[in-house]
Amino acid sequence: MRIRFKKFAIPELQENDLVYFDPKNNNGRWNEIFENNNPIHLEIGAGRGGFVATLAEQNPDINYVAIEMDANILVYAGRLFLERSLKNIRAIRGFAEYLGDHFNEDEISKIYINFSNPWPKKKQHKRRLTHPRHLKIYKEILKNGGEIEFKTDDRPFFEDSLEYFKESGFEILEYSFDLKLEDKPDNIVTEYESKWRGMGVPICYARVKSV
Repeated sequence: MRIRFKKFAIPELQENDLVYFDPKNNNGRWNEIFENNNPIHLEIGAGRGGFVATLAEQNPDINYVAIEMDANILVYAGRLFLERSLKNIRAIRGFAEYLGDHFNEDEISKIYINFSNPWPKKKQHKRRLTHPRHLKIYKEILKNGGEIEFKTDDRPFFEDSLEYFKESGFEILEYSFDLKLEDKPDNIVTEYESKWRGMGVPICYARVKSV
């Protein structure tokens, strides 16, 4: 889906104290930024921020960072975080490839990847957020035993991702090709998930651990 350009997005994000652009302003400073030593959880491809904002509200003793490359979408997440007066959440405008510039090794306890682009063509696979080239980066910033939770509506993408996880040194703790809400009562239904469930599309889910 093509996102309409919004000329106000970047200026507004630059004025938002919860949003970071330059890694020199946050790398090695997360405990100082959050003013505590609580665990840090990261959502990659946070979109409008509804999922991670709900997590932050439910878990005040966990710090959350949302990374999103598209300023035209992230601007709405930034507004949401301010509106909800969330002290345990921050955002980064940036790309997954450069997460190592924003975080030190063994700094992240959990990563969430929700309904990311499946990039179905073979020549595009390396762009997938679960591709081994990205998993290598995640593994560096994740603590030993740190987890990734992954959801998608695209089964071929999901099946490939299970193999990527295995190849990249992750242990698969649980997975489902059709996640039932009653089987995971703590599941936060994203905007995309609600759309696909309403159309009867099965939701694939996996939880894996860095070992």
